[in-house]
Amino acid sequence: MTPEREPFRSRVRGRVLAAIALGGLLGGTARYALALAFPTPAGTFPLTTFAVNVSGAFLLALLLVYVVEIRQRDGYLRPFAAVGVLGSYTTYSTWMFDTDRLLGDGLYALAALNVLGSLLAGLAATVLGLAVGRKMPARPGGRGRSRFRGAR
Repeated sequence: MTPEREPFRSRVRGRVLAAIALGGLLGGTARYALALAFPTPAGTFPLTTFAVNVSGAFLLALLLVYVVEIRQRDGYLRPFAAVGVLGSYTTYSTWMFDTDRLLGDGLYALAALNVLGSLLAGLAATVLGLAVGRKMPARPGGRGRSRFRGAR
């Protein structure tokens, strides 16, 4: 790489990191607000974490179909929305913390349901998000579809 290109690449990296940070602030705040609004009582299934992770899987699939297959250019949308917002909105650590809490309380069936149910529901939400995204029109006028599914 030529020396004159390095400042440009550094500025772009900085902007990408700023987009991720701003998205992370928004997604993490949304997840935290939902956890406060719908707390999980001790000894019960962590429905809020489950709902957040499954909805995040659906939204991420939908977004990536749009960014990768329809829009076909990225800019700062993918770092902001996919990595930042949805990356911090969904939460692997809380999912495992909830599972550990259930195991510690001796609720082995609920812990297994949390792990397996989250995996299966997340996979189903991803498949649904991809399918819905690929059915949406590529342009506001309803013309065209994704380049991988019936592009015109």
